[in-house]
Amino acid sequence: MTKITADHLGRSAFVYIRQSTADQLLNNPESRRRQYGLADRARQLGWTAVEVIDDDLGRSGGGVKRPGFERLLAAICEGRVGAVFAIEASRLARNGRDWHTLIEFCGLVGTVIVDEDGIYDPRHPNDRLLLGMKGTMSELELSLFRQRSQQALKQKARRGALFLSVAAGYVRVGGDRIEKDANQRVQEALSLVFAKFTEFQSVRQVHVWLRDEGIALPVACHRAAEGRSIVWRLPLYNTVHNILTNPVYAGAYAFGRTMSKVSVEDGRKRVKRGLRRPQSEWDVLLKDQHEGYITWSEFERNQRVIANNATGKGSAVTGAVRRGELLLAGLLRCGHCGRKMYVGYGGKAGRYYCHGALVNHGTARCISFGGLRADDAVGTEVLRVLKPLGIDAAVKALAAQTGETSAAQRQLDLALQEAHFAAAHARRQYDAVDPANRLVAGELERRWNEALQVVHRLEGEIAELKAKKPAPLGEKERQHLMRLGADLELAWSHPAATAATRKRILRAALHEIVVRIEGGFIQMVLHWQGGDHTALQLKINGAGKHRWTVPEDTLSLIRELARLMPDQQIARLLNRAGKPTGRGNGWTKARVCSFRSHHGIVVYRESEWAERGEITLEAAAQIMDVSIMTALRMVRRGIIIGHQLCRGAPWVIKAEDLAAYRERKPWRRPLTSDPSQQSLQFQ
Repeated sequence: MTKITADHLGRSAFVYIRQSTADQLLNNPESRRRQYGLADRARQLGWTAVEVIDDDLGRSGGGVKRPGFERLLAAICEGRVGAVFAIEASRLARNGRDWHTLIEFCGLVGTVIVDEDGIYDPRHPNDRLLLGMKGTMSELELSLFRQRSQQALKQKARRGALFLSVAAGYVRVGGDRIEKDANQRVQEALSLVFAKFTEFQSVRQVHVWLRDEGIALPVACHRAAEGRSIVWRLPLYNTVHNILTNPVYAGAYAFGRTMSKVSVEDGRKRVKRGLRRPQSEWDVLLKDQHEGYITWSEFERNQRVIANNATGKGSAVTGAVRRGELLLAGLLRCGHCGRKMYVGYGGKAGRYYCHGALVNHGTARCISFGGLRADDAVGTEVLRVLKPLGIDAAVKALAAQTGETSAAQRQLDLALQEAHFAAAHARRQYDAVDPANRLVAGELERRWNEALQVVHRLEGEIAELKAKKPAPLGEKERQHLMRLGADLELAWSHPAATAATRKRILRAALHEIVVRIEGGFIQMVLHWQGGDHTALQLKINGAGKHRWTVPEDTLSLIRELARLMPDQQIARLLNRAGKPTGRGNGWTKARVCSFRSHHGIVVYRESEWAERGEITLEAAAQIMDVSIMTALRMVRRGIIIGHQLCRGAPWVIKAEDLAAYRERKPWRRPLTSDPSQQSLQFQ
């Protein structure tokens, strides 16, 4: 009795084809041919309508999303499938859920399952039992294969001999070890990445610099026909990041740096691969396995810098150097709540603030203070500590400036050498072929022309770079640079020194700054990179006080001068006295007027002197009928009582004091009573 009935033949036969990986698709064509051959067997068994489902080629049967399998289940549920053909049960499913779902649906609609061993009807108990055992064995087989292969890989990795792929800059030797690529251009390009990261302290800045300079980086490319090769491309951010975070460049062998995470979404297993694991959870880490581009200590320092630059990790990290004039961003930590402090800018001025308690708990804000005085205090302390290193920095700057070629030009020179070799190789190939064989000679001539065009392009880029190269420093500039090195304060305040440069200097010296506000003072504890600590204390400005405030003595002086002279004369007097405005400008009549209005100082009136009973030195001299200099000497000797607010201000003499003096000292009488007697004035 056959299990295939007319009802089965009246429906379509579905041939399900699957291979688990892309490698099997590439290297195992015979298995695929066997599966496609099942369509002929279906026709031999009597089916005329045969449909092939091969949507799942290259997809695992372990439970990930398979559109072809889902299309097969949908067709079975619609009653259009008379038989499902597969060479073995593992082709249909390698997990119990999919396998038993398939059996259940086939049993409901009367669909048979056909493989190389026989024909099975899920409605028959014996066939259903056998199909269930086949599915279980297939799932067990997959688990055993996976376990054995993983254990074998881990055992080889523990010896440091497992290389699934080799990073750019290294080549495999002997199958179980690697060494540096002998290509000097590759070595110098990778070394340049690490050198620039030491300089910029930011992956993003290194990436931007490489793109701006047009420097290509080597990338390992794997092609089935050509195998592994090195191609040169302008770097992406991920390329630079992978170079800086790969321990292979520090001479270490690492295995198990990433992991896979399995989750269930929409009833299907989802596998997320490539999730990074912390270094403490790596399966294997063997240091000093091969020659590195940097030391392991440098690698660890780079990882700390990269981790601290991650601004999305809250108060646990410092954060990268960002735009803004304030220098302590990312270094400050609130001493009251322990949270990281942030920066807020209002115009040009900025403030440091901590409002973590407000955001997280709805309580009052923690602390806040202006940034300029704090920056100045911390900068002064850092300069004091780093002052002995200034000369060494100047010497290194001179050495870097006087180098023969820049990093960009060096990379172009190496690229030009490779281009010359490629052009010479193309020429030798062209010379070796028979010119009459135009089918080959034409292609080789085209390749030679392309190689020559690359040489011409690189020569033009090198010439352009040399034209832009600044002239070497003269003796005057060298001496100026050495003076800047000897005087770090001058270099720190130099117009060419940017805020980003100052921030990098501070971060190189400081690990963290803990800040508290107590008793009207800002208490700061500087944690240096070496582990030492320094305490600083700054007085908090009172209400209404800021960096543009005019000093109290100037305010008092203007208040007094406004009773003695008009605004124009006050402005002249303040400028002669060397007392600028709060912003460091000179005084004008309008500025004095505005300042008076702001502080509520009444404008000068001509009648004020008379109302107060005061006279000027000139008026006193006229009353006493003496010269102004004689009156001035009398005031300075105390003969006449007078006072002066400041040098250049008018002398103020009380009218009553002058009258009292005149009563004590009567005027000289003439030598004769003759009223016509005249006195002689000698010149």
